[in-house]
Amino acid sequence: MILNVESENKTYTIKISGRIDTLTAPVLQSEFEKIEADADKVIFDMTEAEYISSAGMRVIVAVHRAMAPKDGLVLRHLTKNVRTIINLTGFSKVLNIEE
Repeated sequence: MILNVESENKTYTIKISGRIDTLTAPVLQSEFEKIEADADKVIFDMTEAEYISSAGMRVIVAVHRAMAPKDGLVLRHLTKNVRTIINLTGFSKVLNIEE
């Protein structure tokens, strides 16, 4: 997994490439923890995310909960594979997803 973090006016966009799985989910969690205190809004740009496991979903839910008191978490540009997994888990009803 490759992460690219950009920020503008306390909105942080984390572009995710590759697989979010047991090995890489902690890296995503760590990256979020670095920006959490300063961020008002977090966007996960998943244009190049190939796959997400339950470990990756746990990180997304944790970030969603942490950002709820602020402007929240947005999942943007989900790939077909990632969208399928999020839909199957039912989280698509809870998470803010943008095309």
